[in-house]
Formats: sequence, C-alpha cells, structure tokens
Amino acid sequence: MTSDLTKLRIEKSGPAAPGARGRRRTRRVILALAAILALAAAYVFFPSSHTVEAGKAAMTYPSRALTLLSASGYVVADRKASLATKATARLVWIGVEEGSTVKRGDIVARLENDDVTAALDQTAAQLENAGHRIAEARAELTDAELHHGRMSRLVNNGYVAKSEHDSSKARKDKAKAALDQAEAELAARTAAVAEARANLEYTLVRTPFDAVILTKNADVGDIISPLGASANAKAAVVTIADLSSLQVEVDVSESNLSKVKSGAPCEIILDAFPDERFPGYVHMIVPTADRTKATVMVKIRFAALDPRVMPEMSAKAAFLERPLAPGEKIPRLAVPARALAKRGGRDIVFRIEDGHAKEIPVTPGAPLGDMVEITGGISPGDRLVLSPPAALATGDAITIQEG
Repeated sequence: MTSDLTKLRIEKSGPAAPGARGRRRTRRVILALAAILALAAAYVFFPSSHTVEAGKAAMTYPSRALTLLSASGYVVADRKASLATKATARLVWIGVEEGSTVKRGDIVARLENDDVTAALDQTAAQLENAGHRIAEARAELTDAELHHGRMSRLVNNGYVAKSEHDSSKARKDKAKAALDQAEAELAARTAAVAEARANLEYTLVRTPFDAVILTKNADVGDIISPLGASANAKAAVVTIADLSSLQVEVDVSESNLSKVKSGAPCEIILDAFPDERFPGYVHMIVPTADRTKATVMVKIRFAALDPRVMPEMSAKAAFLERPLAPGEKIPRLAVPARALAKRGGRDIVFRIEDGHAKEIPVTPGAPLGDMVEITGGISPGDRLVLSPPAALATGDAITIQEG
C-alpha cells in the first residue's frame, strides 16, 4: 500500500515541457514591447519640460548698431506763450478753441472795455479842441506881429509914442507864448490819445507770432488779471505754440556728455509711434547742469517736421556715431542674439508654440546691437527661447521664467 502512494508524487525538478518554455519566452517579449511602448507614450504625451527665458523677434532698425547713447525727454516748442493782458477786466469774447491756427496780430479774445473806449473818445475830442486852440493862437500871433510891425514904422517916424510900440511888442510876445502853450497842450492831448488807445489795446488779446492754440485757459465771464491776484481771476486766456519750432529736450548724464556733439546725427523715437524713426540732429547743449540730477539738457531738432508730432509727447533720442546711409533707414527682421543656437552644424532658434519648443533653421546676418539680423521661418512678434539648453528639442514643454 505504501509503495503505491509513493508512485503518486509529482517531481518538481524534472525537465519542463517544450510548450511551457515557449509561453515564458513570449511573455518576456510582450513585457519588453510594453515597456518600449510605455516609454514612447511617455515621450509623446509627457515630453521633457524646460524653464527658460523668452524673447521676441522684431523689426529692428540698423541704427541700433550705431547708437552711442540713448536719452529720454519730451517734445517741446521753442516758441511758446501764455497770452495775458495788463488790464484787469471781465472776458466778454473769445474767438478760438484748442487746435485753432492763428496769425501774428490776430485778436483771439476781448475784455470788457466800455470805460476805456469812452476815455479814448474823450481824449480824442480834447485833442481836436487843442487843434482849434492852436489855430486861434496862430491867428492872434499873426495879427500881433502885423500890428507890431506897423507900430515900429510909426514910432521910427515919430508919429506915435514909444509906449504904443511897447504895447504892440508885448501883445506879440503874449500871442507867441499862447501859441507855444497851445502846441504843448496839443502834444499832451496827442499823448493822452495814445495812452487811451494803448489802454484799449490792453483789452484785446493778440497773438505775437503765427501759432496754434494749445489750451484755452479762460471762458467768457471770467475775470482776467495780469497776476491772477484773486482766487477767481485767471492770469492767461490761451496758451499758444509755434509748431514749426518743435524740438526734443532730453537729459543726458554728465558722465555721458562727452558722447554728445553739437550737430551730431540723432534718431528720435516717439512713444506715440514706436515703430517709426524720425531723423534729427543735436541743436544745442545747454551750458548749465542740473546739480540735483547730475544731468545736462540737450536740445534736438527734427530734420523734417511731421504734422503728427505734438508738444509734450514723450520721446527717446538715440545719438548716432555717424549719419545713416539710405539702406540703413529700413527696419530689418532680427532676433535677440541669445536666441541663436547650433544644432548639427546649423544655426537655429526655438520658437514657442502653445507652450512647446519648435526648432526653426535660420540664417544670421549683421549684428544690430544686442539683436542679430536673420532670414528664415521667423515672423515679427514670434516668441523665442533665449539661451536654449543643450537638451532642448522640438516638442519639449516650455515654462517661461518670470522676471
């Protein structure tokens, strides 16, 4: 019985059947393929991620490579005035508004002037009366001279007493004095008329040069005073500027002043038109420094005025080492120099598309300051990876480094 049970045991260390070995080999192949597929899926669906700095491709002017110094400032008018008056009166009429063009001598506003008009009429009448008195005094003098001549002849012949001759001479002298007095009064009345006319002129606000109205500082009914003495008084009626005298005033650090020369070429960039460049030149280096800012004011004139330029616009000025050639006035596509990299002997940049990197072959050109001119599949405004890591490849996820 015991021997029969021993025959029933299964030997574990015996040779495996051929079918079992095949199944294990197939299982290992499947596991290896699964691992490969998992790695491929991880690469496709979970690519490498890099934190990088980003820059932009932009249209850049060649003058960037010629810039010695840049400074900020504002557009100002060399000829500008706030029109006021010596008279203190109520504003009764204003004939302009902001943007109006005026010529030299134009009346832009009028103050209440009934009293000075009446004073002018009175002095004009007094002047006319003084003229009549002169005519009367001259007639009297003429008669006195004729009478004195007759008396002189008569007294010489002994026909009249010496006293008659003396009386005629006194009459002549008195008539001469009366004429002198009338002429002096005429001069005084002429001066009074001129004063009255000047007082009337003070009630008229005229423009001293051809200009454009920048601001209207008062309205009809306001009291205009030369010093704005009271809380309700206005010192100026309008502010004007000669737009043909527009220039840019910038502050240059004392330490950089040696780079600025009178007459040197400049490029003016206005914040209102950031994609345009306006040629100019150094007009004047103001011969004094601002001790609080350690700067010197430099005035830059436009080579050609543009009607879009207005006073008080923010501006930047680039001082150039030489005048621009005609071909250097056209902007060129450029990228930050740090965006360029080498891959397989080629020059490339990495464009950021939907949070991933894409390798773009490019052909570098001339350096433009910290930018490099390029040709290739890049457009202005494209975001690019700066200083791309050596491991960066197309498809890698990109995180933009802040600040």
